[in-house]
Order: sequence, then structure tokens, then C-alpha cells
Amino acid sequence: MRNVAVLGATGSIGTSALDVIARHPDAMRASVLAAGSRVDALVELCRTHRPAHAVIANEAAYPGLRDGLRAAGLETVAHAGPEAIAALAAGDACDTIVAAIVGAAGLDSTLAAARAGKRLLLANKESLVLAGELLMHAAHDAGAAVIPIDSEHNAIFQCLPESGDTDSVRRLLLTASGGPFRGRSRAELANVTPAQAVAHPKWDMGPKISVDSATLMNKGLEVIEAHHLFGLPGERIEVLVHPQSLVHSLVEFIDGSTLAQLGLPDMRTALAVGLGWPRRIASGVGGLDLRAHGRLDFEAPDVDTFPCLRLAYEALAAGGTAPAMLNALDEIAVSAFLQGRIAFLDIPATIEDGLAALPVTPADSLDALLDADARARAFACERCGTGGNA
Repeated sequence: MRNVAVLGATGSIGTSALDVIARHPDAMRASVLAAGSRVDALVELCRTHRPAHAVIANEAAYPGLRDGLRAAGLETVAHAGPEAIAALAAGDACDTIVAAIVGAAGLDSTLAAARAGKRLLLANKESLVLAGELLMHAAHDAGAAVIPIDSEHNAIFQCLPESGDTDSVRRLLLTASGGPFRGRSRAELANVTPAQAVAHPKWDMGPKISVDSATLMNKGLEVIEAHHLFGLPGERIEVLVHPQSLVHSLVEFIDGSTLAQLGLPDMRTALAVGLGWPRRIASGVGGLDLRAHGRLDFEAPDVDTFPCLRLAYEALAAGGTAPAMLNALDEIAVSAFLQGRIAFLDIPATIEDGLAALPVTPADSLDALLDADARARAFACERCGTGGNA
């Protein structure tokens, strides 16, 4: 029986993971559910899935979780705080972790799971962007299996040899939908609203990831993520805009062969790969009828209109703490945009100004990375006029 901790259980990836888990009651169970602050939603999930433990990151919400579980007549043990999430991820309550907490807040629990040698279904790309070398070294040293859940990296994972050997790989091709503003000019993006930016044409995602998709920063973060996951330099990782979102990514080999993974745009496929690998298990996702879709289009990304992708490549090339600062600047800028404090085009401007102003230092410890993260957040808060409260 696989015991799964779903961290970020109330989000879109968490609920998709729980859907797949529920389809295999004889093989796996959700033993730990964690959420940020949505107590009522977490209690409702506990009613359905009956985990041994539930944890809410917002410690002030602990009484509501405890009382809600009692009122529901559940034996689920209530916990609160980021430290409790990390402890449960590393402890005996689970052997598999779905790491789906959005942003840098997911780093501690992801590192804890890797150091404990767990099967880590990694949906928190910020953990790799912020501390990719540390995370992958920790996983290697502890024998943790890291299976990416982003559809693009999961596709690459499926296309690579089971050994993970990349000596035969010429390049990786990450596909991008292009987001809701594909084809628009820079001038047309000046008055974009948060509601327009979160309306992704293919994927049902949270607001932060949806805005990142609209700016192409999501794809930039995925380039950095692919570098750490598969050990290839940025020059061998390319982005290809594919608006149908049916080809999830491709791997080109040195013999001229290119392998691609295709499927309907549904995160349950990638989650089923992570939960069942090396076996294939049912995900609830239907098959792909290419005749019904008719065509597959591909084009180069427009990095002049969407400079966040260029900035991500530049941060990867700079190395050290640059990717961590890129991530922090983006988190604050996107939050400020969603609050209506800055315009859509101010997001890449804030990131570019921050990367130009802040010194890059060696990323040789978690403290160094967290210090760079804090400096970048302070810069972005001042730049966005949020007073540190973005």
C-alpha cells in the first residue's frame, strides 16, 4: 500500500492527485493532506479521503481545523505550521509526497522529503529554481526518486531512457501553449487585467501559475527546472510554442530521432505516471483522438513581447543566486499585479531591474539562497510600492 502525502491538497494539482489516488484504493491511500489556509476545504477533503494527518500552514487556523475534524467525527490528527508539514513529509506517515505547494513556501517540505529518501512527485518548480543543486544532491544522496509532475518535464521523463542517461540526448524541447495573449503585440498588453491574465486557454491552474503562463515566466522557470532535473545546460533546452497543448514535450537524440509524449491536457496523466511508475495505472483521462483535433502547430516564442523567458535564460546562464532572485522578484511582482498595484508589463520590468541591481553570489548553501531570496523580495516590494506586503 502506497501512503501518499498531498501537500497543497486544496489546489488544482492536489485535487487531481486525490482523484487518481481514489481510483486505486487497494494500492494507495492519501495518508497526509496539507493546505495553506483553506480550513473548510481541507476538512471537506478529509471527510472524503480519511487521512491519518491533516495540516494547515497558517498556524492561526489550527483551532478551526481541529474543531472541524472533531465535528466531522474524524480521527484525523490536526497539525499546523510549515515545520509540521516538513516533519510529516519526512516521517513514517507517508512514503510518497506530491509536492504541490505553490512558490518558495514549498521548499522546506520538498527538501525534507528528498532528504528522507521518499518518492517525490515534484510539482513545485520553485524548489528547483530556488535550490535546484541542493535539492537534487539531497535526493541523490538519500536515494529519493524525483518524478516531475509538470506536464512538460513529465513528458521528458517518459521519453528518456529508464536509466536517465542523457549522453545520447542532443536537446530537450519544452512545449508552451503561449498563454492567453499569444500573438498579441507589446502595446496590446499594456492594459491587461488580472482576470484576463488568469484565464488560461488550456489548463486549470491557480492565479500565480496562470499569470506566469501569460508572461511566459512559467516556461522560463521550467527551463531552469529542466536543467536541474536532467543535467543539461540551457543551450540544449529550447522552448517551442504549441497552442494545442497536446504534445507535452520532445527529446531529440544524437542519432536524429525525436521522441514526443502526447496526451490530452489533464494533470492526472502526469500524476498517474508519478504514482505508478514504472507501471502504468489508470488516471481517469481519456485517450487522444488526433483525427478529432486535426492539426498540430508549432512556432518560436516571442521573447521581445514576452521578455520573462529571456530573463530566465539569462539568470540560468549567470548561475549562483540569480535563479533564486528571479523567482523571488517574479513572486512579488505577480502578487502586486494580481492586487492591481502594478500593470502587466511592470512584471518583467521589475524582474529585469532587480536582476540588474542585485549582486549574484555563489549558491553554496541554503542560507545564501534564502538571503538572496529575501534581498530580491525587498527590492521588488519597494519597486512595486507594496511596502513589503505583496
